[in-house]
Amino acid sequence: MSKTVMPFWERKSLDEMSDTEWESLCDGCGKCCLHKLEDEDSGELLFTSIACRYLDTQQCQCSVYADRKSFVPDCLTLRFDSLEQLRWLPSTCAYRLLYEGKVLPDWHPLVSGSRDTVHRAHVSVRNKVVSEAEVAEDDWDLYIIEHIN
Repeated sequence: MSKTVMPFWERKSLDEMSDTEWESLCDGCGKCCLHKLEDEDSGELLFTSIACRYLDTQQCQCSVYADRKSFVPDCLTLRFDSLEQLRWLPSTCAYRLLYEGKVLPDWHPLVSGSRDTVHRAHVSVRNKVVSEAEVAEDDWDLYIIEHIN
């Protein structure tokens, strides 16, 4: 009788994961690379369809990931101890899902075995965003979107 080994994301807590396991949780949707605006009156976080200039909008991956802090000093590095403060993570994000005790969806690359399923499920930002290089910052409010999920 063979034992089925549970995948690491089901048997480990987020804070027990290696750096490689942690990085592999990213589904490649690109949503975290969209600019957000804060409503000055309500404090509400508003999502835009404007992506960081370094997001490859077809692959939905950062084109300068290893050196991103050199190019975008305030680019966030997700870590377990900061997840509760990151209210802007989309409801589809694996980090958020696992933090909330939920399971990964079937389209997640770790479940499906393919980096393309996130795009086929229309969960990624592919073909839905513009680069910040194409929009004047004063016009970002024109690109506010209803939801990101």
